[in-house]
Amino acid sequence: MATVYYTAIIEGGAEPGYGVFFPDLPGLASAGETVEEAARNAEEALSLHLAGLVEDGDALPASTPPDRILHDPGIHEVSRMLVRAELPGRSVRLNISMDEGLVAAIDKAAKARDTTRSGFLSEAARKMLGR
Repeated sequence: MATVYYTAIIEGGAEPGYGVFFPDLPGLASAGETVEEAARNAEEALSLHLAGLVEDGDALPASTPPDRILHDPGIHEVSRMLVRAELPGRSVRLNISMDEGLVAAIDKAAKARDTTRSGFLSEAARKMLGR
């Protein structure tokens, strides 16, 4: 897996908590009650967003270094940071054996989550591996 870094801007406002956005990735946002929580959530949001782009076959936008992003006076900027993400590698086809009842339960759970069997098993493996 390749490692990438994108600049995130943490902003505060009149409401409690902090928002996070990525200037290079329009539409990607996250938040947290504390700056630390916002930073952790930004990493998870970035990973999921990039995985979706890769899965859809979309090109990844170039990352702009934090010092090259102009300050927006309309934003109460609290912090800028580089957020790390691992790009998913190419998919590998597997042939595995499982109990048919377990496969049926996986398929039902995958359908309820609007994903595929492979997507469901990949997410379960990531959770078990702490990724």
